[in-house]
Amino acid sequence: MTDTRAIRGRLLTFTAEPAGPGDAGSYRYLPDGLLRIEDGRIAACGPADDLLPSLPPGTPMEHHPDALVMPGFIDPHIHFPQTQVIASYGAQLLDWLEKYTFVEEQKYADPAHAAANARFFLDELLRNGTTTAAVYCTVHSQSVDAFFTESERRGTAMIAGKVMMDHGAPDALRDTAQSGYDDSKALIARWHGRGRQRYAVTPRFAVTSTEEQLAASGALLREHPDCYLQTHLSENHAEIATVRARFPWAKHYTDVYDRHGLLGPRSLFGHCIHLEDDEVRRLAEAGSVAVFCPTSNLFIGSGLFDMARLKGHAPPVRTALATDVGGGTSYSMLRTAAEAYKVLQLQGQNLPALTAFHAMTRGNAEALGLRDAIGSLEPGRWADVVVLDSRATPAMAHRMETVRGDLEEELFVLMTLGDDRAVKATYVQGKRAL
Repeated sequence: MTDTRAIRGRLLTFTAEPAGPGDAGSYRYLPDGLLRIEDGRIAACGPADDLLPSLPPGTPMEHHPDALVMPGFIDPHIHFPQTQVIASYGAQLLDWLEKYTFVEEQKYADPAHAAANARFFLDELLRNGTTTAAVYCTVHSQSVDAFFTESERRGTAMIAGKVMMDHGAPDALRDTAQSGYDDSKALIARWHGRGRQRYAVTPRFAVTSTEEQLAASGALLREHPDCYLQTHLSENHAEIATVRARFPWAKHYTDVYDRHGLLGPRSLFGHCIHLEDDEVRRLAEAGSVAVFCPTSNLFIGSGLFDMARLKGHAPPVRTALATDVGGGTSYSMLRTAAEAYKVLQLQGQNLPALTAFHAMTRGNAEALGLRDAIGSLEPGRWADVVVLDSRATPAMAHRMETVRGDLEEELFVLMTLGDDRAVKATYVQGKRAL
């Protein structure tokens, strides 16, 4: 028997990347719209008056007359083991890893600790309206099992992988090139394509992997071409100098990954701040994704992401927007967009509200190669939905008194003043998860 349900409200979904402010052709907005959901997927999206007569009698429906109903947010770079690393004081990247991150990640050898924190992590994502993420686990296979088990229980679509580190980390967090390959291969067999779960081969970064391990990562990708690759690239000057010293044969940091077969359209490179021109060229040619993590880049003091440079390259570098908790300071994609706006302002660039909300939804879905499954309110997509209240706080309500029905201005208020308090509801497969 078909499970039919409905969500009614002010529906907003993007149909293309906005060319800039005022690009009304890039989205579809229904002031009183309805989503008809069947077995977790969107069956129809249209004006409520048109679709209400088609609903079977007694169809459960949740109505949000004053709120914006949008596709669930997508976060393409976040660290599940760093929920208790966020807000750690006073260090830049390499020291921050040693002083805080590696200490916490060792605790994930305990399956009970991993399971408890997976529950917290997914609670927090859904509380912030995020329904899909690309997630770093720890070096321990049990951390991946804990994460995917919890995601599967909730029905969320997640991408995750075991961090691979055979160099430059505490003994308790080091694998070997062979064990990292074997463990990853077993996890791929166990989880990749199981329901809505997908696997990402995850060498942490070139600082913590030998050439043998990077080669093993490339082998995994060749053997499993529908898996993802996620790692870090050119985040911090000291990191880049370390990579240069460890791999003197490489033309640049990106070349280390390129020589081992790690570039491609399913490869997600976090940060990409301090790239040489040839690195930009290779990322563009390979169709790889440069992931912009503004709150992390500011908090750890790494630098400013140059969106115009990457987008202006011919061909352009594909980009995505992410929180990077726990270097990042918020699980909220709204807060992330606010900081992205400031980072770009410092460089004489801009981030219109339409562009930001496209990035959080359809844009990030495209970056992950999942546009046909998530990121828009179109028939056939999973009904992963966030409901946003632009009057959620006194300050927001006060500001909204002057907006007077301007959608783009309302979106800018949401991304500038909004956070988890603006998330009125989150749905996964059409069922309320928050």
